[in-house]
Amino acid sequence: MNLSSIGSFGHAFLYCFIPMFVAIDVFGVLPIFVGLTGNLNAAGKRRLVLEASLTALAVSVLFIIAGKEIFGYLGITLSDFRIGGGIILLVLSVNDLLFAHEQQRKDPAGSVGVVPIGIPLIMGPAALTTILVLVNSYGYFLTTLALTANLFFVYLVFNYSNLVTKVLGGAGSRVFSKVSSLFLAAIAVMMIRVGISEAILKR
Repeated sequence: MNLSSIGSFGHAFLYCFIPMFVAIDVFGVLPIFVGLTGNLNAAGKRRLVLEASLTALAVSVLFIIAGKEIFGYLGITLSDFRIGGGIILLVLSVNDLLFAHEQQRKDPAGSVGVVPIGIPLIMGPAALTTILVLVNSYGYFLTTLALTANLFFVYLVFNYSNLVTKVLGGAGSRVFSKVSSLFLAAIAVMMIRVGISEAILKR
């Protein structure tokens, strides 16, 4: 493999990794995670982080593998999903930018690693929509690789949540969340634009 091929692969990987990173918004989710797990000891938090990461991985891989088949059964095209998913992402991002409120802290007793941390905080509608679009654009291998890298990063951030929170601070986490929401809004508009263009061209 020559340098040109390596460079092309690296660019394609980044084009997969970055939209998924923005959609997952790990630093925006971090304050909610800290609130949900504040009463857990270190060992309990590690188990919960592993549970949440594996749950998000399982759901996203299932969506990668069977997403298109489900769409075919329901008669939904990728253009439809791009437009619908883009609208959802736009609503989510605008809601976070303009109408965000303090999340209610919940009792960490029970399996909060699966719900709500694994689903929908880590792997929510934004991330699932982005994954399906990336599969269509870049294929299964690059999308799965970018997904694995993102979830590994989420695992590290949550495992070292106390340190990350101290470094960013409460204001830093909120600023990062707002910037991510702004990029998410731009990605949503792009998805709607591309979906409408594809739907018109296929007529």
